[in-house]
Amino acid sequence: MVSVREFCSEVVAVEPVMGDAVLLTFLAPTELVRRLKAGVFFEILCRTDGSYDPLLRRPYSIFRANADEGTLTILVRPFGRGSGWLAQRQIGSELNILGPLGNAYTVSPRTRHGLLVSGGVGVAPMVMLADEAVAAGVSVTFLMGAATNEGLLSASLLPREVEYVVATEDGSGGYLGYVTEVVPEYVPWADQIFACGPESMYRSLRNAAEPHRVQRRPAIQVSMERTMACGVGACLGCVVKTRHGMKTSCVDGPVFDLDEVAW
Repeated sequence: MVSVREFCSEVVAVEPVMGDAVLLTFLAPTELVRRLKAGVFFEILCRTDGSYDPLLRRPYSIFRANADEGTLTILVRPFGRGSGWLAQRQIGSELNILGPLGNAYTVSPRTRHGLLVSGGVGVAPMVMLADEAVAAGVSVTFLMGAATNEGLLSASLLPREVEYVVATEDGSGGYLGYVTEVVPEYVPWADQIFACGPESMYRSLRNAAEPHRVQRRPAIQVSMERTMACGVGACLGCVVKTRHGMKTSCVDGPVFDLDEVAW
């Protein structure tokens, strides 16, 4: 893993996406970008210089990394004060960034078929994982769910080799219903399953996949959404209850084996 570092960066691109969200691209040291893996995250100060509000950093996983250009892209949806401030940054804005932090998704060398499942802004690390899996010769099916068609990621932002299947709760795009309702069709095909979304989606994913698994195969890796305020395991605000005790999502995760999480 790349050593954790704090650095200042400049925003070089802002692109509206998925309704009210934006893709924010900023500069990063090339050697850092080159060694990143999908699933790790960065903590970003979301406040103006001289201000202490909001006090704590906000965690963001990487949507896409471009080593040739030395850039990282994150997906930002304005939920609160911190994300709202970040979503309003323009080209040329400066950011204070800490990372990379946490662990990454692990694609087995023997995997030939990868099923990626995302809900809402949980799509962010799945895009970077799709890039990595396709580059490794893995056949990828990418499932995404959202409330409406407006909340779906454009297929143009995914590698062309990916099979993209969508579901919306109101039926305005793709399958009518939750994305986890589509999962059973693909479980027997998949060698590994990877997911990112709200915790409720993981419970549904487990219930949908379990009848079609054999001896806990295919394995399922999930990124646990927690309030990772410090990013270094000090504040204990992001603990996850597992079969081996309490774990900090920012250090021991955010990626966990779904079977190891105690629900």
